[in-house]
Amino acid sequence: MPATAVILAAGLGTRMKSALPKACHPIAGQPMLRHLIDSVAAVFERIVVVVGPDMDRVAALAAPHPVVVQHDRLGTGHAALQAAAHFGDGDVAILYADNPLVTPETLRALRERRARGDVGLALLAMRPADPGRYGRVIGADGYVDRIVEYADATEAERAVGLCNAGVLCAPAVRMAGWLRAVGRDNAKGEYYLTDVVALARAEGARAAAVEAPFEELRGINSRSELAEAEAVVQRRLRAAALDAGVTMTAPDTVFLCADTRLAPDVTIGPNVVFGPGVTVEAGAEINAFSHLAGCHVGLRAIVGPFARLRPGTVVGAGAHVGNFVELKNTALGAGAKANHLTYLGDADVGARTNVGAGTITCNYDGFAKHRTRIGEGVFVGSDSVLVAPVSIGDGAFVAAGSVITENVDDDAMAFGRARQESKPGRAAVFRAAARARRETS
Repeated sequence: MPATAVILAAGLGTRMKSALPKACHPIAGQPMLRHLIDSVAAVFERIVVVVGPDMDRVAALAAPHPVVVQHDRLGTGHAALQAAAHFGDGDVAILYADNPLVTPETLRALRERRARGDVGLALLAMRPADPGRYGRVIGADGYVDRIVEYADATEAERAVGLCNAGVLCAPAVRMAGWLRAVGRDNAKGEYYLTDVVALARAEGARAAAVEAPFEELRGINSRSELAEAEAVVQRRLRAAALDAGVTMTAPDTVFLCADTRLAPDVTIGPNVVFGPGVTVEAGAEINAFSHLAGCHVGLRAIVGPFARLRPGTVVGAGAHVGNFVELKNTALGAGAKANHLTYLGDADVGARTNVGAGTITCNYDGFAKHRTRIGEGVFVGSDSVLVAPVSIGDGAFVAAGSVITENVDDDAMAFGRARQESKPGRAAVFRAAARARRETS
């Protein structure tokens, strides 16, 4: 029978000290809510997200899944109850948006434990090195009697190492009934989702705990915890890339995004950063200190060191993007080269073209962006300026130091320089005049 996952994302995250809702803060370039949705979607057939009022940004992240609004923030039990109309007839699990690191494997274990038949409720639990202010799971032999929030726990209960991770799973009808029965007789005067466990036990339903690593189940409530979660996800992404046949000479210095796609036999040097939306094909080499975002790198292409590929860039098979070269919204054709100190923005560069050091495309006139089109087999000499919109034909030759403002035909040679003049003896005259001015000032 289809199961439903309810994700609670109404929290403001005041400890984050941010105008951005907590669920929107990114980990590996992706909002934490999307991390959780991706994991949940691998296990549950339906997803519904609970948001607070005026949280349109969180609601947009939840799409295409249904969203319900908790207009009054009266606690987690109250938030979960707002989604009761979406529970369906199968099991329902309640999760928190600020627990984005839980894996599909753990969620699958939770669902399977609930379905085993000897329990009416299953929950996720963990054993952090420092239990801190986590709610404690009270019970024995894998079964749970109750969960006690830290604020309401006795000293003996606070000494328990097994902690609540906040994820519950139960049949939809029973979950809805327990949520309606939750009271608010506690230190905060809120409806606690965790009270569902005691209500289930009072009805005679057994509750079971599924333990998972703290690394997966940790909550994110502060910037420091966000940074720790980033480190966890980066370790996962690097390990997955290495297992898939990617070479990293210094893995701990490489930063990936959740959507980075690296083919086998890609080589990545030290201190490389991948922003969102990067695909790298087999045999490509990304050298040290390069930064890539929103781009595609083709077969056996070479990028860097110290290169920057910005969104909209496509590097063709066997192309070279060298040191201190920046490409933005540019297609660099197969076998083309831009090896030194170059900026190509809003450009199309044909196959086998060589762009010399110091070349730039002037793509912005202060009001609009314009494209530069460079054909195949073109040679662009060093320190050239290509003022868009401009087109350079196949096989053309642009002399070094040229400023090109008009189209260049196929196989033509273009010079855009002022004529050089030499004035014999004028350097000595200039120095003497300058020295005299300095001495009299």
